[in-house]
Amino acid sequence: MRDEFRGNEPKATRVRCAVYTRKSTEEGLDQDFNSLDAQREAAEAYITSQKHLGWTLVSGRYDDGGFSGSSLERPALQKLLEDVDARRVDCVVVYKVDRLSRSLLDFARLVDRFDQRSISFVSVTQQFNTTTSLGRLTLNILLSFAQFEREIISERTRDKMSAARRKGKWIGGTPVLGYDVDPAGRRLDVNEKEAVKVRQIFELYRTQRSLTATVNELNRRRWTTKVWYSKRGKEHPGNAFKKASLRRLLTNAIYVGRVEHRGVTYPGEQQGIVKPEIWEEVNADLRSPDRGRERPYQRQSAMLTGILRCGACQKPMSPTYTAKGNRRYRYYVCHVARHKAWNACPTKSISANLIENSVVAQLRAALENTQTRESLKVPPSDWLSFQSGEIFPFVRAITDTVTFDGVRGEVSLKLREFTNLGDGSAC
Repeated sequence: MRDEFRGNEPKATRVRCAVYTRKSTEEGLDQDFNSLDAQREAAEAYITSQKHLGWTLVSGRYDDGGFSGSSLERPALQKLLEDVDARRVDCVVVYKVDRLSRSLLDFARLVDRFDQRSISFVSVTQQFNTTTSLGRLTLNILLSFAQFEREIISERTRDKMSAARRKGKWIGGTPVLGYDVDPAGRRLDVNEKEAVKVRQIFELYRTQRSLTATVNELNRRRWTTKVWYSKRGKEHPGNAFKKASLRRLLTNAIYVGRVEHRGVTYPGEQQGIVKPEIWEEVNADLRSPDRGRERPYQRQSAMLTGILRCGACQKPMSPTYTAKGNRRYRYYVCHVARHKAWNACPTKSISANLIENSVVAQLRAALENTQTRESLKVPPSDWLSFQSGEIFPFVRAITDTVTFDGVRGEVSLKLREFTNLGDGSAC
């Protein structure tokens, strides 16, 4: 009787279990038995103990080594979530709750995602049931402490980095031109070949007194920013200099043997490669409010702001000006010429008065016809105001795009209602 009864018992439903492991740093991962292996071993043992309930281990591995729990951007976790969405997993097993996430908000989202797909979640060392209100309260308390611990660790790390900076130590980051990071990653060593280039860049700026002119010369020489390799051997190629990257180089206190932290500089452990008096001279010039050569790139309110485009580059042209004495000369400059290199754009710039007068003349000629104004729904009162000299608001209201072709010297307009006023007029 007893044997017959057992023979009729229903078989346990198969539960496919995925083990997720994580370690915040890469330290010790090269060992034969590391933290990820220990987490996985404990989880597999737990799954084996639940074999009578139909628990089985899936073949895939979900191990994130060297990834913080403060973010969900982890390759193994993303792979796990893909398998969860594809219904290839019935239960997610972790060693501790904070291995899945240290963020309370992220964890709540993950658990909700699991619930929507009827996926169980199990922590080997922390027993709770997420299907009950008490279990969810316990889970949230655990996650609150995990998030608190993460924030404490972050504060300690920031304090440690600040202290290291005040002592002039290298604390990591992207290497700069002129230095290499020593194999131990604890200090900067001078790269003599690159140091020569750095000193020449400072001399170039002292001669040119212009970021744009210096960038053009550096690009002509095909000089780039630092080429460096990560600890994993990944190459990070150098990029062509732009005004922003050149300014960062010229204002970097590392080149005079100092380090900067929160606006204060401290003596650094690395050897300086630029004379302090040269560095101070260059930085004084860059900080000067009267640098007329840089004023052409200050944004100004102008008639064609936001609607003028370069015909050659198909990029916006921005308003700018130069000053000589008490007089200002207004221009529109192509985005490419301004941010990349002056010679990268055939149009470069155009006098503001010249192109604005051309636009106004084309509008007057095109809208003399009453039928044209009606088709464009131009109110008679606005047309009279335009004729009386109220130019700016009328141009802004009716003009969709102005295109300047610097090669052929032509200005063409596209008005609201997408009406094109011919091929343009010579400028």
